Amino acid sequence: MPSLLLKRPLAVIDLETTGTNVATDRIIEIAIIKVFPDKTTQSKVKRINPGMPIPAGSTAIHGIKDEDVKDAPTFKQAANELKMFLENCDLAGYNSNRFDIPLLVEEFLRTGMEFDVSKRRFVDVQRIFHLMEKRTLAAAYKFYCDKQLENAHSAEADALATYEILEAQLGRYENLQQDIDGLADFTKEEEYIDFARRIVMQGGQEVFNFGKYKGRPVKEVLKAEPQYYDWMMKADFPLNTKQKLSEIYHNMMLKKL
Repeated sequence: MPSLLLKRPLAVIDLETTGTNVATDRIIEIAIIKVFPDKTTQSKVKRINPGMPIPAGSTAIHGIKDEDVKDAPTFKQAANELKMFLENCDLAGYNSNRFDIPLLVEEFLRTGMEFDVSKRRFVDVQRIFHLMEKRTLAAAYKFYCDKQLENAHSAEADALATYEILEAQLGRYENLQQDIDGLADFTKEEEYIDFARRIVMQGGQEVFNFGKYKGRPVKEVLKAEPQYYDWMMKADFPLNTKQKLSEIYHNMMLKKL
């Protein structure tokens, strides 16, 4: 059976948190399985006091209550230990590219401790699952509609099946928006600058991906309205977003000198 080839340790991480907002939520438990090139492993599981109440909805998912972490260290107190354990490791997880890694980076930024991820490689197991499992129209038709697709690759049959699948998805997933704008935003993939995807790359330049300036180049907006930079830096955006915005802004200022 093929086996994972490692040149340096791989840290497989999973977080339990107060919620899913990278900007405002906090880690309450972190598990790290560190796999070495010789396939030996070390593990670290640590409870964290988030410094805020754990919502009942989150407790219902992971079972961790306020009293379970009241005597645990804060992330700032645990940060150096975690950083050392993750030293020289690539990072892996399940949906980790969009949640676990961004939130972990955010927690380190809050402490003021440098946690450089620029030379680390990320492996998202969920992404592998989505890319590798059978995702043909016929498979989707069977899964969502419980029907066999007859005349597959006939344009009309495929189009009708696609529409039936879409209707079935809207019935299955209550949180899916039912309007085209919402569905279009939900399904698109973009090259992003910050983990929260507030800034993305379009046509070789950084572009805002939210709000009144969505679709506008960041440098163009900051040049015309420098106060927008001040607003973003003071508003409730993830620190990683502010960090990347600052890099764009300062690079822009340097070119003026």
